[in-house]
Amino acid sequence: MPSHKSQRTAEDIKRELAVVMQGVKDPRVKGKILTVVRVNVSSDSTYAKVYISDLAGIEGAKEAAAALNNAAGYLRGEIARNLHLRKAPELRFIADDSIAHGMEIIKELETLTGGKD
Repeated sequence: MPSHKSQRTAEDIKRELAVVMQGVKDPRVKGKILTVVRVNVSSDSTYAKVYISDLAGIEGAKEAAAALNNAAGYLRGEIARNLHLRKAPELRFIADDSIAHGMEIIKELETLTGGKD
């Protein structure tokens, strides 16, 4: 079970990445609607897995994850500076399709209920 400190650090990183990712100038990221789904920080806070999702689907998320992995050093530095961390965890970005999957479920439910609320 993750410690309270790891959970707090993960939430702080998640919140800060949502802002800092907008500064990435890579065309594979710029202009996309990306969401940080969750962040898992190791118990010693040296590594963090960041799960991102693209509203357009898993292929866009994979492309953005590759670009963000290339910019991981920049993002790590920005997080360390903004969160005042002595040592920021090494970031690894992983594509996640949970948002697109959730949208499909919502559409399915709407068709089953006939669009009624």
